[in-house]
Amino acid sequence: MIEERGENMDQGFTIWFTGLSCSGKSTLSKLVEEELRRRGITKIEILDGDVVRTNLSKGLGFSKEDRDTNIKRIGFVCKLLTRNGVVAITAAISPYREAREFNRREIGRFVEVYCKCPLSVCIERDVKGLYKKALAGEIKNYTGVDDPYEEPLNPEVIVETDKETPEESVRKVIRRLEELDYLAPEVGVYTPEEEEKVKKRLEGWGYL
Repeated sequence: MIEERGENMDQGFTIWFTGLSCSGKSTLSKLVEEELRRRGITKIEILDGDVVRTNLSKGLGFSKEDRDTNIKRIGFVCKLLTRNGVVAITAAISPYREAREFNRREIGRFVEVYCKCPLSVCIERDVKGLYKKALAGEIKNYTGVDDPYEEPLNPEVIVETDKETPEESVRKVIRRLEELDYLAPEVGVYTPEEEEKVKKRLEGWGYL
C-alpha cells in the first residue's frame, strides 16, 4: 500500500548522481526512475551526462571552465523541471564541488547522491577503455586520472557501488527521499520501529 502524497510531495525535486566515470550513476538513475514510476510518479526526466554533452552542451571541451558550464547548464534545466513539478534525475560526473553547490543553491529541492567507487573498480568496469587510454596519455584531462574529482562533503546519500548491489543502493536513495518527505512511504513493509516512525510522519501530514 502506498500512501497519498502530501502537499510537500506534489512539488518537483532533483536527484543528482555524481561520481567517477563507471561508478554506477547511469545504472542507478534508471533504477530509481523505475521505482518512482512504480510508486505512481509519472513526471520524471533523466538527464544523462553523456547524452547532454551531445545535445545541450555540444561544442564544449573538458577544461574546468567548460565542465562547469556543462554542469550549470544541466542544473538550469533541472531547476526549470523542478519548479514545474517534475522529478529531474541527473547522472553526470560533475567533478567540481563548487558547480554542484551552485546548482544546489539554485534548485533548492536538491538531493545529491555520491556514487562512491574506487578508481581501480571503475577501471575494471570500463568497457570503452577510456581509462586505459587516459593512463596511457592518449586522453588528456580525464577525471580521476590527470584531472581531479572533488568528493561531496555532505551529500544526502552515499552509495558504495563496489560493495552494494544496485538494489541496495536504490533502497538507500528511496529511503532518503522518504526521510526528506519528497516521497510517501510504503506502508506495511517496515519493521515495527520503522512503522512507528511512519505513523508519526503521517500524523504530521494530517492523515492519521
